[in-house]
Amino acid sequence: MALNTQPNLFEPGKRYFRAFSPGDDFYEALIETHRELSDEQSEMVNARLILLLANHIGDIAVLREALKLAREGVAGES
Repeated sequence: MALNTQPNLFEPGKRYFRAFSPGDDFYEALIETHRELSDEQSEMVNARLILLLANHIGDIAVLREALKLAREGVAGES
């Protein structure tokens, strides 16, 4: 399975009128998840979320590709 880098967010049964709306819904939920947490608690939530989603994906090759893409440009790499 290749890493899908195209917009791929949706909610079953929900109709969206703009292509970016599902992403906006996710961003809103993500921000709400962090609301009123300390920086340390927020970092812990992020770490748990990464591990939960990695477990759900389950494909090590996809996860390696995602890690590589996520790091690009952050540590002066391309």
